[in-house]
Amino acid sequence: MRDNRTRRTENHMALRIGVIGGGQLARMMIAPAVELGIEIRVLAESDGMSAQLAATAVGDYRDLDTVRAFAKDVDVITFDHEHVPQEVLRALVADGAAVHPGPDALRYAQDKLDMRARLAELDVPQPDWARVTDADELQAFLDDHGGRAVVKTPRGGYDGKGVRVVRSADDAADWFAQTEAGDALLVEELVSFRRELAQQIARRPSGQMVAYPVVETVQRDGVCAEVFAPAPGAGERLAHMAEGIGRLIAEGLGVTGMLAVELFETDDERILVNELAMRPHNSGHWSQDGAVTGQFEQHLRAVADLPLGDATPTAEWATMVNILGGPADGTFESRFEAAMSEHPDAKIHTYGKAARPGRKVGHVNVSGDDLDDIVYKARAAAAHFA
Repeated sequence: MRDNRTRRTENHMALRIGVIGGGQLARMMIAPAVELGIEIRVLAESDGMSAQLAATAVGDYRDLDTVRAFAKDVDVITFDHEHVPQEVLRALVADGAAVHPGPDALRYAQDKLDMRARLAELDVPQPDWARVTDADELQAFLDDHGGRAVVKTPRGGYDGKGVRVVRSADDAADWFAQTEAGDALLVEELVSFRRELAQQIARRPSGQMVAYPVVETVQRDGVCAEVFAPAPGAGERLAHMAEGIGRLIAEGLGVTGMLAVELFETDDERILVNELAMRPHNSGHWSQDGAVTGQFEQHLRAVADLPLGDATPTAEWATMVNILGGPADGTFESRFEAAMSEHPDAKIHTYGKAARPGRKVGHVNVSGDDLDDIVYKARAAAAHFA
């Protein structure tokens, strides 16, 4: 990839980064790519997706021939999501493509059982967990953990999907019925936590890493609703622990690009890893307008193996409020004037998606020196789009 990039520079040609997946994360990579002089290309799942401005191909990311054809016209492959099959990823690597993050890292974002096992090898703090293949094994775990636990499907779950709190093995009977021979579910202790946190790390292939401040995330119905950066009340000890966990995971799993580590801060002051994402993440949207280098620019820098940017916040506080669902009537366009007029310091980002209950259709960022003030402004601006 370095030799190819050198040749392109000598010929005054832009570095081409291909993004598999046409959602809002790919959409938000477009502007920083333009600013960096990078040509961004997107393989979208269908026409009219969020990143349609950069969609140069439409097709199934699970089909090797489709992905292979897309990869031939770019210098680096990266992702809007973690769902590209391992066999497709490994075929691209065998073809000589630069894939970041690579399949050896992505497998731990694709399969939660693999993730738990690898984090245990790295001695990363996490909830007690087990691989369960039938109701008896699940009931034994429940009996050992106070009669309540969290059951997860190992693959495919996000935004609260594929996650269920259970009090008896019967509560997961339908999921066991859907598993094939040899498959298993993940069961975890039901952690008593005071809040959820997220730690982001950027890592480039040559090994340089940059950490963002640990943030607090607020979930509603399993979906991220608000983020406060840095996490209020996060002292030096907590910040150091969160960053250390993030760096250990990024290095230990060989992540390239942005890594988001979702964390629990427990009632007894432990920090435990919940889940991982190897791409820009909802918990980092605040950085678009609240850090020297936003996560989308940072991701492009990292996967292209360019020097990483400064992740320092530009104000004492930053907050992000998601726009969930969208206008119940009327259009997005009809709401902008009032939102902008009443909240000129709010940065409004929309995803080009149709309104649908519970759907992430945009977010609002506000930064400043008074946390209560910026949270009020962000919520009020976002409310114009409800």
